[in-house]
Amino acid sequence: MRFYRLSEFAVAMAAATWLCGCASDPAADSTVVMVQRGARPTLTAGHTRELTLFGGLPRRGESRFEGRSRGAMLQHTFTREGSDFDCRVDRDGLRFIFASTRHSPQSDIYIKSLNGTAVTQLTSDPSSDIQPAFSPDNSKVAFASNRTGNWDIWVVSLDGQQPMQITHSPMDEVHPSWSPDGKVLAYSALPPNDRQWELWVSPAEEHSTSTFIGYGLFPEWSPVDNRILFQRSRQRGSRWFSVWTIELVDGEPRYPTEVASSADYALITPSWSRDAQHIAYASVTNLPSIDPEFGATYESSDIWVVDAQGGSRVRLTDGHSVNFLPSWSPSGRVLFSSMRAGHENIWSIMPTIGNATYSPVTRDWPEQNGPPVVIHTSGRG
Repeated sequence: MRFYRLSEFAVAMAAATWLCGCASDPAADSTVVMVQRGARPTLTAGHTRELTLFGGLPRRGESRFEGRSRGAMLQHTFTREGSDFDCRVDRDGLRFIFASTRHSPQSDIYIKSLNGTAVTQLTSDPSSDIQPAFSPDNSKVAFASNRTGNWDIWVVSLDGQQPMQITHSPMDEVHPSWSPDGKVLAYSALPPNDRQWELWVSPAEEHSTSTFIGYGLFPEWSPVDNRILFQRSRQRGSRWFSVWTIELVDGEPRYPTEVASSADYALITPSWSRDAQHIAYASVTNLPSIDPEFGATYESSDIWVVDAQGGSRVRLTDGHSVNFLPSWSPSGRVLFSSMRAGHENIWSIMPTIGNATYSPVTRDWPEQNGPPVVIHTSGRG
């Protein structure tokens, strides 16, 4: 299986869920595999439909927008060739790590200061490296790479030396996330000849034993406890993805909880705030619309925030562009990938309701009842 850009991969998986019935239906006879067509890897569902996962999607470049958000939107990367995506912030909130195709059609891992301009390249491999994550002590980086032929989880020191392969199975394993003590990694995996994504945990060591903990995609371990956040397809109605948590008790998954769902949108790539009291995620609209050449097409996706109990839902972006992959900084800012300036770069916004700004220390959210509150922005689409 081959996929390169997490943002488009997440959208494609949401579309594949709709096209194939349900991604969590083990009895379905349709498979999800990757094929290579020229320089454009594509995802094929049941060998009949292709969903593009690399390069621009149709009409993405038309969403030029200069935001003037009440939440003080900032742009952090400025590549005009290739794309920056898969952003995670370090424990101190001084740097962020991300994947990029700015120097090569195959993505590598880079590190950048939140307020600086210099960009440090961490990996340089002929294969693709994606979905990096700092360890809790900022000494290591976990990431997914296809450098051995299929996707595996790797760990490398912060100087780029001594890469260590964590998983060796025939499955495709992606999206690593560290436990709070830095000893264990959670990740998602797709077994061969299957299209049901699974959740696994493994010690962050070579030749370690992995443990299956359930079904889902894009797990993220809570920064403060043993809850794991992830997305999972609904088994009724629209069968879009919704946002779930589970808790590991003595290594066993307990208390599966659906935190956010929608009959009209796919809710994908969730991320914890640093105090684990709030969750950011992307909502994808207008799916699926399938283009024979480019695959999944859509009009927009937005970043939302909800509290860990599913209340106080707030939209952070304006619906004028494609926004994906939220990641929280210790200051409370939410970083994400966006096409709002015509190229995919890393942006951020500070969540705000009315005149109150979220604080990860005081959790300064006003009480809210009734429909979701939208943070209004202005600009031109």
